[in-house]
Amino acid sequence: MNQNDPDIMARLHDQFADKIEDVNAVDQPTLMVALDDLIPVLTFLKTQENYAMCLDVLAVDYLPSRPRFELVYHLYQPWKRARIRVKTRVAIDQSVPTVTTLWPGANWPEREAFDLFGIVFSGHPDLKRIYLPEDWDGHPLRKDYPLTGTRID
Repeated sequence: MNQNDPDIMARLHDQFADKIEDVNAVDQPTLMVALDDLIPVLTFLKTQENYAMCLDVLAVDYLPSRPRFELVYHLYQPWKRARIRVKTRVAIDQSVPTVTTLWPGANWPEREAFDLFGIVFSGHPDLKRIYLPEDWDGHPLRKDYPLTGTRID
């Protein structure tokens, strides 16, 4: 059962003051951070708050909004059975620092976001396509990807 940590947002606000923004969510604490503050916030959650598992790294395409993409990190603290969601916005030409140094299990979700959305994770140990061939043109989950595809083999 998910119990969530009722005081996690207060501790995050104490630690990071104006660098985080609360996001309304019904299921778990959710916050938005600037890309520059992502690694310090995630490092704090891992090392100080014991969020030992990165369950997933998701990408959302908000075309035509700028910045275009939103990355969503779902973290889990197994001793309290608590979850937290951390979001950041990413422009099409920005790279995102990898979190594989904090959670090695983020390797494949980051590769998936790279393959399907074209988001580049700097420092990733093996950033290459995971579903599509290396020579595939484009990223099929982008909203501007042609509906008929780009290849017929």
